[in-house]
Amino acid sequence: MLPLTVAGVGEENIIKKIGGNPEVKQHLENLGFVVGGSVTVITVIGGNVIVNVKESRVAISREMAMKIMV
Repeated sequence: MLPLTVAGVGEENIIKKIGGNPEVKQHLENLGFVVGGSVTVITVIGGNVIVNVKESRVAISREMAMKIMV
């Protein structure tokens, strides 16, 4: 398992684990990041990661992306 920050741009990845405290986990789940779901990195801008998850584009901070293991 590797954090989402090291995933290649354009690669589709399956989410294996989501770390962090319960509030962070709930926030990421509300955005569509669920274990077993797929996520594709679109681009990385200034440390922030833009991903495609559940047919939506979502921008998350590098800190949040480090909590998502693929």
